Amino acid sequence: MPDVDAAEPRRKSADPGARAAPAKLSAPQQAMRRLGLVRDVDLALHLPLRYEDETRLAPIAALREGETAQVEGVVGDCRIDTRSRRQLLVRLRDDSGELLLRFLNFYPSQQKQMAPGQRLRVRGEVRGGFLGREMVHPAIKAVEPGAPLPQALTPVYPTSAALPQAYLRKAVASALARAPLAELLPAPLVPKGLPSLRQALQFLHQPPPGTPLPALDDRSHPAWQRLKWEELLAQQLSQLQARAERARLQAPALPAREGGVGTALRAALPFALTSAQQRVVIEIGADLAKAQPMHRLLQGDVGSGKTVVAALAAATAIDAGWQCALMAPTEILAEQHFRKLVAWLQPLGLTIAWLSGSRKGRRREQMLAQVASAQAMLVVGTHAVIQHDVAFARLGLAIVDEQHRFGVAQRLALRHKLDEQAQEPHLLMMSATPIPRTLAMSYFADLAVSTIDELPPGRTPVLTKVFADTRREEVIARIRDAVGQGRQVYWVCPLVEESEHLDLQNATATHAELSAALPGARVGLLHGRLPAAEKAAVMDAFTQGQTQLLVATTVIEVGVDVPNASLMVIEHAERFGLAQLHQLRGRVGRGATASACVLLYTAPLSPTGKARLRAMAETGDGFEIARRDLEIRGPGEFMGARQSGDALLRFADLQADEPLLQHARALAPRLLVEHPQAARAQVERWLAGRAEFMKA
Repeated sequence: MPDVDAAEPRRKSADPGARAAPAKLSAPQQAMRRLGLVRDVDLALHLPLRYEDETRLAPIAALREGETAQVEGVVGDCRIDTRSRRQLLVRLRDDSGELLLRFLNFYPSQQKQMAPGQRLRVRGEVRGGFLGREMVHPAIKAVEPGAPLPQALTPVYPTSAALPQAYLRKAVASALARAPLAELLPAPLVPKGLPSLRQALQFLHQPPPGTPLPALDDRSHPAWQRLKWEELLAQQLSQLQARAERARLQAPALPAREGGVGTALRAALPFALTSAQQRVVIEIGADLAKAQPMHRLLQGDVGSGKTVVAALAAATAIDAGWQCALMAPTEILAEQHFRKLVAWLQPLGLTIAWLSGSRKGRRREQMLAQVASAQAMLVVGTHAVIQHDVAFARLGLAIVDEQHRFGVAQRLALRHKLDEQAQEPHLLMMSATPIPRTLAMSYFADLAVSTIDELPPGRTPVLTKVFADTRREEVIARIRDAVGQGRQVYWVCPLVEESEHLDLQNATATHAELSAALPGARVGLLHGRLPAAEKAAVMDAFTQGQTQLLVATTVIEVGVDVPNASLMVIEHAERFGLAQLHQLRGRVGRGATASACVLLYTAPLSPTGKARLRAMAETGDGFEIARRDLEIRGPGEFMGARQSGDALLRFADLQADEPLLQHARALAPRLLVEHPQAARAQVERWLAGRAEFMKA
């Protein structure tokens, strides 16, 4: 345990025989713990955000406007000026010229520190002013004549208000000297041309003068490459260890059975499965037949037919005498699944339980009894499925939809609902956000992945148009035409009520505006703050065609299926993520009628906003959308809950560092076999306490 506590001396006990009480942590030490800087190696791996070059002094006469420089001189004058606003003005002179230092906020102690005759070393941005060259609020340090300059660039670390840079620099330097950074791997296994880990960290914390800053900023320097390779290797090892541990676990074998619920369901479906659906059904069935827990991700674009695949997997479990639970992140999505599954499976004689936060009292107790007695062989719901009072008789298969929106603890809780002879249920996770290849190689390397890469026949491509909000009236006129032709329309808003901070059109105001603009149409309003019963009623009215226009927030992002809805308008589209825009667009184009999605934006657009809207207009392919989304914003949300606030990859970039990822991915299996102790030490060094997140 570090050595964070070693940064300050412990107080001695007054009684030599008394047991020393735990030393109270100072504010900086507490701040370090909050940042996860607990072990010496944590501090050693806490790398600078940027560097300041304090290794050189520039003559005042050579300063150029706009540059950041360091000068040294003697204070000639220090006074408070009150003409325009109260400020401290200091004149600093060296042999070449004079520089004005301006402080708009200052303490009396600073005025004393910069008294005339004091020698100062000053660093800041040079500006031009009426009184000549000046620096505003520069960093200052009193020095003696001939004081030596630093021999390395000065690191600037990620920190918090309670943790000063000077304190953190000392703590890092001290920890770096103590940290166990010995080479864990045989030298021939390390990519050629890379320094040792200790050399790399020493360099990155204290780059020598003259180090090219671009190579540090873009992380292309060999020292950065070594760190990123080490991190990727630890991640790959962790996932292989998780997969090996899972292979040692037991799960109920659920072989497919002819003539059971699965056979009857296939016969009753009003449509034929696509070849992609048939392929993934076979892949899932092969996993379910094994006595080891399945850990499979089913990915497919919006509308590709994942729910029927899940239903067939559930039927396989039920035919084998085991229960299945399906959990979705929102009540609307869970209810959509419930309705489909009831329509398909209830006529076959199955009882399906419904559990959600809104179901309480006697109805809930009845459902819990059906689950506990196995009268209900299929349970559908939200987070309510994993509450402590939900007891399954024999849970054999857990299905999690939109898995990236659940936390690790939530997914693990569902898996732990089977407590029979140390077995675990099989786990099938579903996502309509396809995972780019590089991401699948890293964050999801321990998962088996099934992909539905074709849409069912009859799905029409959605035409996407990008309009500035100055064309709002034109869009409303188009809605009027669509409603007049008997079509239904979505209008999506990012907020429910007005915000003082964001000038966004809100759902409540938009509902009132559109109701007035379309007097002959019934306009519904749906948002997350409505009571569950009211939400269900609004959704029912739209599903049954009684409501022509539905103004909604993103609660309709997933799960809503209304074939007659052929137009969607997304207000302030620049504020939505690319994956979310694609999910929302997937609510239309579900029938035979040509469909359109209008993205309304407010100028000016940021570069990220432009990139998102351009991608939406150029492609409807979910896999291409996912690839562009990864380029625009990195892997954060694709990981979903494979993180606990901190990304499992802190240094590596999946796009730029794919060659390093390929090397680490190829080496990891060999290390586990030939050097198992080194592999375990590598994971502990990099992922201490976080490797568990790979298992969920």
